[in-house]
Amino acid sequence: MARISGVNIPTNKRIRVALTYIFGIGPKMANDICSEASVDMTMRVSQLKDEEINKIREIIDAKHSVEGDLRRKVSMDIKRLTDLGCYRGLRHRKKLPVRGQRTHTNARTRKGKAVAIAGKKKVIKG
Repeated sequence: MARISGVNIPTNKRIRVALTYIFGIGPKMANDICSEASVDMTMRVSQLKDEEINKIREIIDAKHSVEGDLRRKVSMDIKRLTDLGCYRGLRHRKKLPVRGQRTHTNARTRKGKAVAIAGKKKVIKG
């Protein structure tokens, strides 16, 4: 099992798909890394030679911010916004959508599971 940037990438998947298991690498960046390392994108990770894996590892370490460094940067950016008390920081602090989405309905992913209002009775006709 190949280990790149502290992540065990799956051996039975194609290299361009397996690289997306690393936080901070998407499909476009995976394609760019494969072409820069001159590795065939359709090859499986188990078919790669050690030199090719090392070349990919070196490219990622040298040119891209991934995994722990990127997670730390994102969390520090959010902390900076909340400390400033700007609008986006307040939305993060209240655990509400940050980018202008509606909250009257929807926003369940950000707000969490819906809780029924206690004491509210339905009106029964009749």
